[in-house]
Amino acid sequence: MTPGPFAPLNFHPLPEAEMQERAAAFYAHLRSRRSVRDYSNQPVPQDVIENCLLAAGTAPSGANKQPWHFAVVRDPDVKRRIREAAEEEERAFYSQRASEAWLNDLAPLGTDANKPFLEIAPCLIAIFSQSYLLDDEGQKHLNYYVIESVGIATGFLIAALHNAGLACLTHTPSPMRFLNDILGRPSNERPFLLLVVGYPADKAQVPVITKKPLSDIATFI
Repeated sequence: MTPGPFAPLNFHPLPEAEMQERAAAFYAHLRSRRSVRDYSNQPVPQDVIENCLLAAGTAPSGANKQPWHFAVVRDPDVKRRIREAAEEEERAFYSQRASEAWLNDLAPLGTDANKPFLEIAPCLIAIFSQSYLLDDEGQKHLNYYVIESVGIATGFLIAALHNAGLACLTHTPSPMRFLNDILGRPSNERPFLLLVVGYPADKAQVPVITKKPLSDIATFI
């Protein structure tokens, strides 16, 4: 198999002082990001969402297959249907599926089966992973490292939304196959995550939490 084509890498090394400044500033910016559950219904500019999705699409992926699809939902009726389906699964989770230890871990966050933010927030982004692609002739082409690739793209998207001045929430009712039905997505796509996007409500509150220090999350060998 013939490789290529290739092009020169567009990379410009930065002075060490600027690298340190950028790294510290980026950390401080991401540290201010919080998962938000109380939203305003103020609309979000379409071009902001589009550019954040394009940023997510720059993520690396196995064999550059880019095995993701982002379904942006603004329609109030569709958001209502998603909320109804999600809350049905969440009621089963909180009453039957979740262990006592799991529920105890969730208790400080104040979460329950009610998810009004799915209707109130102006924008939902359903993220799908694609196990394979079909070409115009109907031939199946496998994707590789799908979960890893989609996870990286989702991280890019969350960072891009925060950088643009928007709040978001990662929501994962389980199972999520109802998203395929409601959004008309094909069987080769699996719901990965539902991202709630918008502006925080005026009196929005978030739990008081801490993040692990560097010594707990990294080793230097």
